Amino acid sequence: MKHLLVPALLGVLAAGCSGSTTPLAAPSSTSTPVSPASGSGGQTPVAAESNPPGDIPDNVAYIAFVSANGHYTFTHPEGWATTQHGTNVLLTDKLNGISADLGSATAPPTVASARQSDVPALQKSQAAFELRSVTAVTVPGGTGVRIVYRRNSAPDAVTGRQYRDEVERYELVSGGHEVVLEMFGPVGADNVDAYRTMVQSLRLR
Repeated sequence: MKHLLVPALLGVLAAGCSGSTTPLAAPSSTSTPVSPASGSGGQTPVAAESNPPGDIPDNVAYIAFVSANGHYTFTHPEGWATTQHGTNVLLTDKLNGISADLGSATAPPTVASARQSDVPALQKSQAAFELRSVTAVTVPGGTGVRIVYRRNSAPDAVTGRQYRDEVERYELVSGGHEVVLEMFGPVGADNVDAYRTMVQSLRLR
């Protein structure tokens, strides 16, 4: 699983990225925590905000997104800006976002395969990458892995300011299709419920 989600779009549209390290789905018995490892992108990690902006409101309305070829669907907060390139999609609002990419894997990734291939690829591509955990998961949309990591956000186009982001990355396979779903926002933002809603709504067809 070597593809990464629309990095150019994230650099242009995402002012920040986050998530929560609280699991959204119970990991399988093969779950293996990974010690944090830092890297790359030639940057020093920016400091996390003590009271970060970016919480997704609890009363937000959700609407459905269906991929261009209909192979996956999920719900997301209404009103988020949407950018699509083929089967890739990026949805953003202020410092939060979600991206999805359709792959072609027929077998789910494992913790071992993610540590061997995906984590090193992320370490090379993400600014000031810091791994938090890798666990095996099964959610309604499929089976695979959940990678939680931190990175520096893209600089704001006007102010140049960066935030320390946390990303929850799901690599899931079902029915011969693979979807890589990333949800992000500032470190410390309380988006647990919103992330749970989005990942539990994901379906592969």
